[in-house]
Amino acid sequence: MAEQSIIGIPASDGIAIGTFYLRAEVAADAHRMTGTVREEEKLFGDALALASRSLTSLMQKLDTTAAEILEFQVELLNDDDFLNPVFRAIEGGASAHAAWVSMMDGEIAEYAAGDDEYLAARADDMRDLKKRVLSFIHGGNNSYDLPEASGLILASSSLTPSEFLELDLTRISGIAIGEGSPTSHVSILARARGIPMLVGCGTALMGLQNGFAAVVDLENSILVHDPESESQRAYHARMEVLSSASEIARQNAHLPAVTLSGERINVFANVDDPTILTCIDASIFDGVGLTRTEFLFEGGELPSEDQQFEVYRKIVSWAQGKPVTIRTLDAGGDKPIPGLTFDGESNPFLGLRGYRLSRMRKDVFVSQLRALARAAVHGNLKVMIPMLTVREEMEEFRVMFNDVVDTMKGEGITCALPSLGVMIEVPSAALIADTIPADFFSIGSNDLIQYTTACARDNAVLAHLAQPNNPGVVKLIGMVVDAAKSQAKEVSVCGDMASMPSMIPVLLNAGVRTLSVAIAQGPVVKQIVRQWDGNASRGESSGG
Repeated sequence: MAEQSIIGIPASDGIAIGTFYLRAEVAADAHRMTGTVREEEKLFGDALALASRSLTSLMQKLDTTAAEILEFQVELLNDDDFLNPVFRAIEGGASAHAAWVSMMDGEIAEYAAGDDEYLAARADDMRDLKKRVLSFIHGGNNSYDLPEASGLILASSSLTPSEFLELDLTRISGIAIGEGSPTSHVSILARARGIPMLVGCGTALMGLQNGFAAVVDLENSILVHDPESESQRAYHARMEVLSSASEIARQNAHLPAVTLSGERINVFANVDDPTILTCIDASIFDGVGLTRTEFLFEGGELPSEDQQFEVYRKIVSWAQGKPVTIRTLDAGGDKPIPGLTFDGESNPFLGLRGYRLSRMRKDVFVSQLRALARAAVHGNLKVMIPMLTVREEMEEFRVMFNDVVDTMKGEGITCALPSLGVMIEVPSAALIADTIPADFFSIGSNDLIQYTTACARDNAVLAHLAQPNNPGVVKLIGMVVDAAKSQAKEVSVCGDMASMPSMIPVLLNAGVRTLSVAIAQGPVVKQIVRQWDGNASRGESSGG
């Protein structure tokens, strides 16, 4: 075969070279003979039990983030309200297969109908669960065998979270998927495990033959099948450079990030789940630039003030005096929380989310502010609100937090008012940053890109438009930087853009001097900073 390239969407970083292996999709047989109602009920009940047992067993081997992705599926398998429509359909004469597929297809369509990133990821989880239960209905085991080889470039029309987690990743160099998006749970898992993955490759993957050499090139967003000898030599040379750079970055992880011109750049950590901090050396980072607090509210019950305080205190203590920025609850949009967010919004991303929601649920918000005020006496705590649109929201937030602290002091509670800042995620906020009375600014690039380009983050068809290097996005970032400098205030970038090697020079050229990055990317980002020429003019890139 001749060299062939297929364009996709990068879900992680790097280059992978290996042997192409297209996984054959085996469809469950929907035409088996339907048994009696009792037989079909027992068949379905047994399939549910096996599915639950297999997921629970898998979760026990996983880290917290991966286990939480599967927890949603386990909860559904034990939810009578969710399962009752299937049993009713079976009582009406449907087979276990037909009843399960009919109900799940309806649920999946509902989850996938909107532009909500969170719900789109849940739709993937539902497809995963549908497939797992079907496999047990038909006597399967939901797994598949890889060839007895290593260095595989695994290709598939789709890949569910649980299928990914069951893979022997020691035998896989890279992955290419026909469907999917960079924000899916499978993509999150691939990034966390350092597996180069390309998604959104379309049906062209299905026409490629197994056994040929292949390359997943995420820098150029392509899968190369049967590359010519010259191409292979070039890719191997690039792999050696990347491997060497990665090793240097690891060895220098504890050193400060200083540019070639001698300028110190702050590299902070993004924290999604504080439990991971027990495995991270605090000396690698200059502090915590973003702590997402949504994880505290996802268990079905609202956390108490004391529960929140203990978590915030532990994070501040881990930082050993370095600054820790905690974002107040950013619920709504792609992060609905039962009992807190509002259902039925026609466009959740443009509705009650972030600070807009918090100010409407003052009972929940005040509880969080009280916990943060108590934690502020234990270290260098900074607090910021998400989704600010107008300056009045920041003024209101400052008054509210001051009132909370005054009330607590009147109650004899030891507390302090932390530094108060704002996330710049909305173009209107970027345009008026010079008027916002915040102590510091943090640019949330994920939403800023989405709102500036009018492209949903989870829509693979629009991925070519929703790029971080969009000139409009970069210009807005530069405006926020200028506004912060004019007021002698700190400004950082804490979205995915700050963790992308190719975007570090762009951000530095735009004047950003504080980056808050994914924990795994800290050493790499610091090494790229060390290669940047601080004397280069704004808008040019001389490093990375």
